[in-house]
Amino acid sequence: MGEPVRLMIPGPVDAAEEVLQSMAHRVIPHYGQQWMEIYQEAIDGLQRVFGTRNDIIMMAGPGTAGLEAALGSLMRTGEKVLMPSNGFFGERLATVAQSYGLEPVRLTAPLGQPLDPDMIRQRLSEVQGIQALTVVHLETSTGVLNPLQEISAVADEFGVPVIVDAVSSLGGVPLPVDEWNIDVCVTVINKCLACPPGLAPMSVSQRAWDQIDGKPGRAHGWYLNLRTWKDYSINWGSWHPYPTTLPTNNILGLLTSLRQILEDGLEAHYRRHSEAAGRIRTALEAWGFTMFPNEAYTSPLITAMYGAPGIDIDDLRRYLMQECGIMIAGGLEELSGKILRVGHMGKAASRDYVDRFLDGVEAYLRLQGRPVPPWTGLV
Repeated sequence: MGEPVRLMIPGPVDAAEEVLQSMAHRVIPHYGQQWMEIYQEAIDGLQRVFGTRNDIIMMAGPGTAGLEAALGSLMRTGEKVLMPSNGFFGERLATVAQSYGLEPVRLTAPLGQPLDPDMIRQRLSEVQGIQALTVVHLETSTGVLNPLQEISAVADEFGVPVIVDAVSSLGGVPLPVDEWNIDVCVTVINKCLACPPGLAPMSVSQRAWDQIDGKPGRAHGWYLNLRTWKDYSINWGSWHPYPTTLPTNNILGLLTSLRQILEDGLEAHYRRHSEAAGRIRTALEAWGFTMFPNEAYTSPLITAMYGAPGIDIDDLRRYLMQECGIMIAGGLEELSGKILRVGHMGKAASRDYVDRFLDGVEAYLRLQGRPVPPWTGLV
């Protein structure tokens, strides 16, 4: 086999060798004293990254499982949930809500534009009976980072709990859950926490638990019912505080990554992403590429951009994959064939990955007859 493909997509990400090596440990059972010490350290580390003293649930599965659990646990069939959307993943979350028999109250912003807290305030004023508000913090289909702090403050005005899809943002940008009064915050370990897929950690506030416990009627599901997880944490907490077998090797990998992140410091971890994004954007803009979202609300974790004039962006993607071993992403649905998306998470935030990517784009542009300046003189 040749050199492995370097992932510079919005996820999953390439994990550090230390993380992968820790996952190759012999299998440890998901209970017992040795395991509980490992598990508790991981929970403590996650609380620091989430910026919370709330309960942390480490659910096995993708981020979608955690989001389904939040929607199905906080609400009952037929209830309303305000679901503002400005991209593919906001729309998909509304589809998930409908599968639980919930009634999404829609509010749509144009692609590439952030959600508007004032419009959310207006909708909360107009519509009675809304039981929760959902927010996709980083809409990875466009690269827009939504103003979560301001949106959460609006929800607080109405006493409405907030469910946040932080799948692509938690650990990559500041998201202090307690300070911003986030009720359920769902992420994954295979993006900014720089691990292979397999876990969807989430924080759950006391207000969320109060709503879950105060709902009459039958809850949705068992595994994806957060009340099930809470019951096990209370009744089996000393040795098995979760309802099913956990993927212990994934948690060993997560713990290795958390130790490194916290040792370096969260601010330094955030800075790695923003510096990688800055270097790539400086060169690409000098070469004629145009950023898709405005700089004021673009995320440092993903660069979404139009191609330089006259450049076939799908051909550029193929070249980077076939000639350079670098995988980047295209647009989704109506943005397919119109934009490129480059991830800056995991090893993709490293200088090595960034330099190779810029080398590849520069080589492609020269093959197309573009007399572009070397990127080394631009960044």
